[in-house]
Amino acid sequence: MRSDGAGGSPRVPGPSDLRPQFLLRPGVVFLNHGSYGACPRPVFDTYQQWQRELEEQPVEFLHYRFKGLMRSAREALSTFLNVDPDDVIYVPNATTGLNIVARSLALQPGDEILGTDHEYGALDRTWRFVCEQRGARYVRAGVPVPVDSPDQVVEAVWSRVTSRTRVLFLSHITSPTALILPVEPLLRRARRQGILTVVDGAHTPGQIPLDLRALDADFYAGNCHKWMCAPKGSGFLYARREVQPLLAPLVVSWGWRSGFIDEQEWQGTRDIAAFLSVPAAIEFLRANNWPEVRRTCHALASAARSALLALGGLPPLAPDSPTWYAQMVCVPLPLADADGARRRLWSEFGIEAPITVWDGRTLIRVSIQGYNSQADIDALVAAAGRLLEAEGERR
Repeated sequence: MRSDGAGGSPRVPGPSDLRPQFLLRPGVVFLNHGSYGACPRPVFDTYQQWQRELEEQPVEFLHYRFKGLMRSAREALSTFLNVDPDDVIYVPNATTGLNIVARSLALQPGDEILGTDHEYGALDRTWRFVCEQRGARYVRAGVPVPVDSPDQVVEAVWSRVTSRTRVLFLSHITSPTALILPVEPLLRRARRQGILTVVDGAHTPGQIPLDLRALDADFYAGNCHKWMCAPKGSGFLYARREVQPLLAPLVVSWGWRSGFIDEQEWQGTRDIAAFLSVPAAIEFLRANNWPEVRRTCHALASAARSALLALGGLPPLAPDSPTWYAQMVCVPLPLADADGARRRLWSEFGIEAPITVWDGRTLIRVSIQGYNSQADIDALVAAAGRLLEAEGERR
């Protein structure tokens, strides 16, 4: 951990410290960490070392050492998440973990899965696919923006619960709107009603503190390759001990009927180097005083939000508070052609940030990681101003 000198308190590494530790191409203003993440050099080196070790003696690695290596990697992850290592498995990404859950549940015709209209599109499709197979119904509760209070969100979601609701599906941090949803009170209500709870935490670990034992969801899937800065292809699925028997593996192999861990983990030949590198990613966060890095990033995200709101003149999605967003924030802009604006943002200005349409609003999503600086925000605001000017000229 860095410090200001002998006996000094740990220093927060800034962009000049962190940018050289990432493999991002020089000259790119990368404000899209939320989509795929970015892996630091020391973590990526560990990843490649594991890959090389696998190729040096594949049989020894995958036959004799596999279980021990995966156990060690799960132990490091479980400590980070505050769960038992026998209650969490590695998966390639959160979508895979949530597919395991959705495809396993014994839904009956007429059963309802309740989500919100802020969910990730791929998971909307997952639930619709499963419901079509089972004759169940996927219900999306509208959560209007701007949101003003957590109670407003809780009541908007809970108002759609019926006697047929079997599953409550929520994003912890939403993908299209970058809002932190108040999942805790909803999970408690669902537990009292006997409703299974499934949480999409794709954006959560590494961006905000996460204590799965305290959260007490039935199922929680997250990504390590996003805000935890692990290599691509590393995610996890947590299942509360009592509901693990409900799950079936997506791939049936040698681990079948050998318990939750073996059924989900022992699935034929695959490269597990990304999983084994997660402990190195956790150590990278620890060594670089990541709680303070996150606070610095939130302040920069707040500055970006304020500047873009002033530029576009539209109301925000939520109050300016860490209650509602952390390192990733969505801002509405009066742009009619979202796809064209995103292409221009990259091709003309060298800035990577998604511009999408949600609920009739054009939103730009800005992700701030430790390697980002005020200069990146200034470049984004200047480019957004040019996009708005060009669109105004076409009207």
